[in-house]
Amino acid sequence: MGLDQSQEEYLKGRGAQVNPNNKFFSNQYVQEHVEGLDEPFLGAESTKIIATYPKVILSRVDSPDIGFYQSLNPYQGCEHGCIYCYARNSHEYWGYSAGLDFERKILVKYNAVELLEKEFERKSYRPEVIFMSGNTDCYQPIERKLGITRGLLSTLLTYRHPVSLISKNVLMLRDLDMLSALAEMGLVSVSVTINSLREEVRRKMEPRTATAMSRLKLIEQLAERNIPVSLMIAPIVPGINSDEMPALIKSAADAGAKWASYTIVRLNGAIGDIFRDWVHKNYPDRAAKVLHGIESCHGGKVNDSEWGRRIRGDGEIANGIRQLFKSAVKKYMDKEDYPILRTDLFERPNRSPQMRLF
Repeated sequence: MGLDQSQEEYLKGRGAQVNPNNKFFSNQYVQEHVEGLDEPFLGAESTKIIATYPKVILSRVDSPDIGFYQSLNPYQGCEHGCIYCYARNSHEYWGYSAGLDFERKILVKYNAVELLEKEFERKSYRPEVIFMSGNTDCYQPIERKLGITRGLLSTLLTYRHPVSLISKNVLMLRDLDMLSALAEMGLVSVSVTINSLREEVRRKMEPRTATAMSRLKLIEQLAERNIPVSLMIAPIVPGINSDEMPALIKSAADAGAKWASYTIVRLNGAIGDIFRDWVHKNYPDRAAKVLHGIESCHGGKVNDSEWGRRIRGDGEIANGIRQLFKSAVKKYMDKEDYPILRTDLFERPNRSPQMRLF
């Protein structure tokens, strides 16, 4: 539906249209006198890259409903601007807002490759699948210039270490050489996220991402090179894209995806208010219906931290989505098990053959 604002007021190319106060701060910036500003209060900033040098690069994951145990995030914040992104809340720990700051203040871990090599060289390190990325997209726009993700893939290949990637950016095609080499040894799997085939929905919900058609071509090229690839439908938003699941699964299967999974949207922390503002501006005719649909999947609230339910939801709407998913997968996808990546090939190439024995 049309925007409930003028084009001048709506920030094109951004998901969030507000920059809520960081809950850890006692003070906040507010606009009280518009006539005193030389430029728009929220729209003044372009994307800013902030250098960071953390001490560790791997994060342990103890959530029982996630399916992986360690993740690697070369970037914090994400210029894709997906309105629903659960990672928005983590930006507050860095001293920024979960709203516009999340999209335009990108923290870069410039020493990520060095830290990963250091981790692999620890005598106590035992290989297990690394998930890239558990928080923000490792192929977001700045990766084209910096190439940190490519450097990490090179390290993983050198050490023959398993990795699972998830992205919605076709920049991944740049690294088909490394992904193919990893796949030949059973060391990689890829999930490509698509939650709508309608370009109008993508532009509003994920303003700086690749089109769905481009992502389907990404799946096709990965499959052609025997790189295990699946479809992630994330998130399902009742009343916006919940009717698209069969078409999404069929399109991905036709492109070569062998597996599929999905999540139902949940709006924890600051995301609740950011999403409410967005849905009223973009879908004013059905905003209340959408929000009520989300609430019905999460025990009457838009936020949800209960293991299992937070991912799949519960209730009539969630059960309908679950059945739709199962029937579409059964109809369109091959009955193959998700690949188990190898951990037995791990080696430290800088050590002599004699030292490797120990």
